[in-house]
Amino acid sequence: MTRPVVGITGNFYYLEGDYPVHSTGTMNTKAISHVANAIPLIIPSDPTHFTIEELMDTCDGFLFTGGKPNIHPEEYGEKPTPAHGNFDRNRDRVVLPLIQECVKRGQPILGVCRGFQEFNVAFGGTLHPEIRDLPGVMNHRMPLEGSVDEKFALRHSVEFIEGSIFEKIMSSRKVQVNSLHGQGIKTCGPRVIIEGNASDGTPEAISIKDSIGFSLAVQWHPEYNATIDPVSLGLFKAFGEALLEWKKMKHNLPKRMVA
Repeated sequence: MTRPVVGITGNFYYLEGDYPVHSTGTMNTKAISHVANAIPLIIPSDPTHFTIEELMDTCDGFLFTGGKPNIHPEEYGEKPTPAHGNFDRNRDRVVLPLIQECVKRGQPILGVCRGFQEFNVAFGGTLHPEIRDLPGVMNHRMPLEGSVDEKFALRHSVEFIEGSIFEKIMSSRKVQVNSLHGQGIKTCGPRVIIEGNASDGTPEAISIKDSIGFSLAVQWHPEYNATIDPVSLGLFKAFGEALLEWKKMKHNLPKRMVA
């Protein structure tokens, strides 16, 4: 049997300032290939290239990655301000319905950083534009200077709810993670379950209530050092197991559920 295929959401930007590209970090493709044991496939963040159904039929699951542009606040009923930063409306138009449909079908999905926030917004939640301005909240943003290793270094702990799926995956209730985000959950969507928090109370791990498939997201970046970091290994291996189960099962589903 061939390995499962994972669609990795690409980010749009201008290479060297003027050449438009869709891309993702090699950390993402390496984590999917070497740890989840799946074939990574970069998905352009442009809804004019495909339908959501075509994406879902092509891929066995999806990794919703981090990215500099933020989700447009209109997606959760608020007006944009300078604090909200830059946006990628095409990515919004791809990922939000894709998350909803994957959960409906039971197709495995994993959200990281912006992807974590996309999960919440897709199910009716809202976001703080700059959590470091909140009383008692640490600065979760990436350091402005330093090497990649320094920027992705472990910064704080995350404690999972007792009995949560993350505790089972990590074999621990408390783990150390990196931190490279400015926004965070303000209100949870009705189906969004907070599974773990940072020491300052910031939500860091979520699942989707009543999802029939793997639907987990984390606010940190587990793709960094995914082949050796025990926290990352546990998460991507669990994702890989869910992908393999989906690939085996989808051939037995009624046609209307996979097309």
